[in-house]
Amino acid sequence: QEPSRGERVLMMEATAYCYGYITKTGTSPREGRTIAVDPEVIPLDSEVYVSCESWPEIDGTYIAEDTGGVIRGHKIDLYMESEDECLQWGRRTVEVRVLGVRQ
Repeated sequence: QEPSRGERVLMMEATAYCYGYITKTGTSPREGRTIAVDPEVIPLDSEVYVSCESWPEIDGTYIAEDTGGVIRGHKIDLYMESEDECLQWGRRTVEVRVLGVRQ
């Protein structure tokens, strides 16, 4: 699927986290929805489509709701419910399609 006009497609390094009760945007983090981003690369409240060849179960639409101390440049952090899942995920390359900022 080709990106529509204005849509950006980025290859990024993704890690995972399972801690925190409130995101930078004031929401509670949720698996399958919340990612942490560098707001200089992906603005907060952006809707993005994340896909990973080696772990297709995570493929889906996420919201850039959080930031992280080490999330700089072309990196994202996926929120997951369990520490075991985070450790299994490790560090992977993902495709991030920036769909736009939510209104």
